[in-house]
Amino acid sequence: MGAYRDDGIVLRTQKLGEADRIVTVLARRSGRVRAVAKGVRRTRSRFGGRLEPFTHVDLLLHAGRTLDVITQAESVRSYGDALAGDYPRYTAGTAMLETAERFTAVEKEPALRQFLLLVGGLRTLVEGTHPPRLVLDAFLLRSLALAGYAPALDECAICGARLPGEPPARPVPARRGQGLRTFGIAAGGLVCAACHAPGSATASTATLGLMSALLRGDWAAADASERRHQVECSGLVAAYTQWHLEHSIRSLRHVEHS
Repeated sequence: MGAYRDDGIVLRTQKLGEADRIVTVLARRSGRVRAVAKGVRRTRSRFGGRLEPFTHVDLLLHAGRTLDVITQAESVRSYGDALAGDYPRYTAGTAMLETAERFTAVEKEPALRQFLLLVGGLRTLVEGTHPPRLVLDAFLLRSLALAGYAPALDECAICGARLPGEPPARPVPARRGQGLRTFGIAAGGLVCAACHAPGSATASTATLGLMSALLRGDWAAADASERRHQVECSGLVAAYTQWHLEHSIRSLRHVEHS
């Protein structure tokens, strides 16, 4: 078993013995890799701070029977330095790392699109051009789409009936009870009036429009949305994501709306 080179984003680390760490990386070609960095916790470690979460690293690894071994690490870019001083952006980034690991459940299964999505999400967080929670929600929705779980937003998730019109990205004046649609977490998205989905939630058309805008990358509409619709959208996206992952994302509880 020989050596190989790949670059990736460090998702997390955990202690191993007195001086080593197990480093989990989402790599460009290899997918999710768990590898040992020997001596990395020593003061004079040759790896320095290059194997910390949020770091894009170029790695030389030696394949092992259970865990690979990192023999060389060069930093490509550290996103953590820019995120550390901003709590909303840092927590959103932490949730991205955790989610990326959940969506790559099988080790060493290529996941190039998930890798590129994570790099793009972290870059957008660092640039600070959009609210961090919206960036996170867009990342979650697109990760779901890559996995084949994109929510139905223009047709009934149960019967497939086309729903009239696309949900607008901005609210429109309506009387009480109007402008609402039913979103079924377990059903897979919007549910028409003829179908019944246990545990469904009502959501405003503006909220669902925001979800659609994030999924297709319409940042002009997403940034113009009202805070109340952003909060409602985040709740639906978080619940929908965790349902399909069949696992809670612990770091989501720390994410704030800015």
